[in-house]
Amino acid sequence: MDPRLDAALERAAEVERELADPKTARDPARLKALGREHARLSRIREAARKLERLNRELEQAKDLARDPDPALAELARSDIERLEPLIERAENELRELLLPHDPMDDRDTILEIRAGTGGDEAALFAADLLRMYLRYAERKGWKTEVISVSEGNLGGVREAVVKVSGERAYGRLRHESGVHRVQRVPITEAQGRIHTSAATVAVLPEAEEVDVRIDEKDLRIDVFRSSGPGGQSVNTTDSAVRITHLPTGLVVQCQDQKSQLQNKMRALEILRARLLDRMIAEQEAARARERRAMVGTGDRSAKIRTYNFPQNRVTDHRIGYTVYRLQEILDGDLDELIDRLETAYREERVGV
Repeated sequence: MDPRLDAALERAAEVERELADPKTARDPARLKALGREHARLSRIREAARKLERLNRELEQAKDLARDPDPALAELARSDIERLEPLIERAENELRELLLPHDPMDDRDTILEIRAGTGGDEAALFAADLLRMYLRYAERKGWKTEVISVSEGNLGGVREAVVKVSGERAYGRLRHESGVHRVQRVPITEAQGRIHTSAATVAVLPEAEEVDVRIDEKDLRIDVFRSSGPGGQSVNTTDSAVRITHLPTGLVVQCQDQKSQLQNKMRALEILRARLLDRMIAEQEAARARERRAMVGTGDRSAKIRTYNFPQNRVTDHRIGYTVYRLQEILDGDLDELIDRLETAYREERVGV
């Protein structure tokens, strides 16, 4: 048996014992972390059981293939032909599950989308990206919460911040960080010329207090009156909150919640996520090989993907992969792209 599988199965048993311990139930943070780890290890255990079952069926089929009854032997040979590719797929699945695991992958995530170069067309593209990720989250059964949206003209979005909660939300979305470029004829273009615009996407792992400790003396907190559309209390009280983290200069603003306290809690949540993202980026910058691969490094200075409308084409430049089904991608059908990015990232980590 693979030593990594032995270790994973042993750890799964330990996690189950810890989850059953009454002390764990009194520690919400520990309970949440163990729940994530248990879900991941359960996938490994189920994959191992599936492979074991298929191998057992293959051995039985091989025994029957030597049976003197020609009809029975022929049926057994058909089973062998059916089982061998299934076993190969199961082995690959288990091998991928046993690759080094980043605990951050199991976290919920903060998704930030901002219009870049291109004026109103960039804001429209940012709105398209926001819709794409919301649709993708819906397909995955994740929960989404729009924390803030700054609207542009013509239905565009200048900036949006969304919290995404669900199994491996950060792990699946982390490689979406970067500059996304669109090539199409804008609705404002009278002569039918193709324009190029851009929007940036930042995917931040949800930070827990044990990850990032924020000292109150390092914060400047300003309150002001919310602006824009809203319900009761919006535009009438000083409920909006702006937090400046003095050591780093990071500024977070939140005004979409009903009360000043709610806005402060949301702003602190985003600030912790950004500080954790900065820490991770600094760690990953030291990995030259990963930096060259431009997969999951948090480097948002170069374009990572192009959405070309005239050619119905989406190209991910980091892995040189192109698909010709742009509308399906924008409707949230992202699994094919994300699967390939995850595979490239994992292979890069283990030096394949």
